[in-house]
Amino acid sequence: MAQDADRRWLSMALGLIVAYMAVEVVVAFAAQSLALLADAAHMLSDAGAIALALWAMKLAARPVRGRYTFGFKRAEILSAQANGLTLLLLSAWLTYETVARLLDPPPVAGALVLVTALVGVAVNIAAAWCMSKANRSSLNVEGAFQHILTDLYGFIATAVSGAVVMATGFARADSIASMVVVVLMVRSGLSLVRASGKIFLQAAPDGVDPDDVGRAMVGHDGVVEVHDLHIWEITSDEIVLSAHVLVETGGDCHAVRKGIQTRLREDYGIRHATLEVDHAPERLVDAETGRHSEEPQHCEEPHGEVRRNEAHA
Repeated sequence: MAQDADRRWLSMALGLIVAYMAVEVVVAFAAQSLALLADAAHMLSDAGAIALALWAMKLAARPVRGRYTFGFKRAEILSAQANGLTLLLLSAWLTYETVARLLDPPPVAGALVLVTALVGVAVNIAAAWCMSKANRSSLNVEGAFQHILTDLYGFIATAVSGAVVMATGFARADSIASMVVVVLMVRSGLSLVRASGKIFLQAAPDGVDPDDVGRAMVGHDGVVEVHDLHIWEITSDEIVLSAHVLVETGGDCHAVRKGIQTRLREDYGIRHATLEVDHAPERLVDAETGRHSEEPQHCEEPHGEVRRNEAHA
């Protein structure tokens, strides 16, 4: 039901954006305004962002099957990255056009630009309100929302340029406003590409420090060592953890596993934790002294840092 509501709000925002984008392209050519054309290009990216979000939501809802053991949940990350790259490509084209018009500015219909931009402000406020009703914990939805918010700022800059042209006849104000839009587009594009790239590279999500998690795990009662600790995101706000946990000789592996999983869920929001729990071998921990031996690691090639409980050091 929640996903259906999200789709409904996103579809409403998409309808508003597409309808006004068509109007703005026509007016941009009539007024010879690059700022309006830049806004229209940004609105195109907004529409693409929302359409991709809707597509990704539908794809991510498919059941897990065959080789896709996590389903298609990363479809939203693919769309977020495509959205970010499109923003950067559009900003490159608009930068080229802006420089050309700064050198040789055409006449601009300031009044037409001002009125169109003010209507655009209203449309973007309405679309942003629709988007705010959806689940913004999703990178996909949040990315689309930020696009619309950025577009709102761009329309404000365009409205100011239209007013300046009307009042002073300074035609270059239009190109300067388009550069403001370009800067906002680059900022949004880089943010989306960076965030989606971190997920594809299996980086630990923001707000979850692997060192802190590892210290908490190895500090749990009965734990001797934690290694092969991996923390990543399947998609936005879906954190996954796996680790190999060694328990002291005679310890209750089942109780330790449940205790660690409970702490991970309550303290770090990690609801999907796969833990391989074993008793520490005698070659690793001396049963009489409880101290680590100088023998090789429990795993031949543990990944990452090996964390040991100081009580057994």
